[in-house]
Amino acid sequence: KSFEDNRVLKDITFYIRNNEFITLLGPSGCGKSTTLRIIAGFETADSGEVTFEGENLLKVPAHKRHINTVFQRYALFPHLNVFDNVAFGLHLKKVPEKEVKERVSKALATVGLEGYEKRYIDQLSGGQMQRVAIARAIINKPRVLLLDEPLGALDLKMRKEMQIELKQMQRELGITFVYVTHDQEEALTMSDTIIVMKDGIIQQIGTPKILYQRPANLFVATFIGRTNVINAELKVKNGKTMLALPGYEVEMNNILKDEAKDRKVIASIRPEELVVKKDATEGIKATVDDAVFLGLNTHYFVHFENGERAEIIQESLIDSIIEKGTEIYLGVKTEKINVFDEEGNKNLVEGVLNDYDVYRNGDK
Repeated sequence: KSFEDNRVLKDITFYIRNNEFITLLGPSGCGKSTTLRIIAGFETADSGEVTFEGENLLKVPAHKRHINTVFQRYALFPHLNVFDNVAFGLHLKKVPEKEVKERVSKALATVGLEGYEKRYIDQLSGGQMQRVAIARAIINKPRVLLLDEPLGALDLKMRKEMQIELKQMQRELGITFVYVTHDQEEALTMSDTIIVMKDGIIQQIGTPKILYQRPANLFVATFIGRTNVINAELKVKNGKTMLALPGYEVEMNNILKDEAKDRKVIASIRPEELVVKKDATEGIKATVDDAVFLGLNTHYFVHFENGERAEIIQESLIDSIIEKGTEIYLGVKTEKINVFDEEGNKNLVEGVLNDYDVYRNGDK
């Protein structure tokens, strides 16, 4: 898909399973909302097809697709009460009034708004307005519900509550949800599958666990959660592949064999995978620059001998916060390290799944 000379989607290919909660995740301008709008029928694709149970949806007008959309701006009618907002589509289809009342009541019960029928939109909180928008969408019994950053207008506390509620609602309804967000934590919380996009290109498709533990490239590693990016080297010694980190080498048994050669690489280590070794004299030598106590965990910010900086997350223990300026040695959980080529384009570690047909084979 292009807008004038700007190509916003490039060779986008993926499939969605029945009753799946799938999320399109990426920074602003990556093409995720355009992808959603093509599925909905609000945009046309320049080439390709969108197939729904064997039928090419690109030939079907938006209002005839078994798909409804919930937008960030809920597009509710302020002059109508909650009941009439939810019933609006049914009234257009001239559904009998008795059936309208039954279906509206059921939809409002599903989203937890029983008793709100007579309230007007300006009498509702942001979370309640979002529920009305969802009730209006599900009342038409869509097979697929598209949600374009629907929690973006809510405060942080309400967003977190609605994340859990939306996932529960999706399971209860048995409707396929296709969700768009730029919020990584939101995607990890709710999704069965995440599609990470950048510059109109799919970077990786996988479960939240796969994307977090084995990102396909450096972009995914840094976009999904927090990680330490460290310049390193691979060295092959006596048939063993060693990863040279600042002042310390660790054996990497899980490097792909054809990539096991002397070369410069980029190591990605999550903050929780670096461990302070008490009373140790070997490991990655570091100096504590700052410590931030956050209840269950303490975050340490350190620098290595070569000047590179890193973050460590350790479980908080009473009277055990390490003071600024203290020299420490760090161990690392080698099986959790990700190693990328010098450009950051490819993860060299075994177990990386970047083709959804690998882990979803036969599971459509």
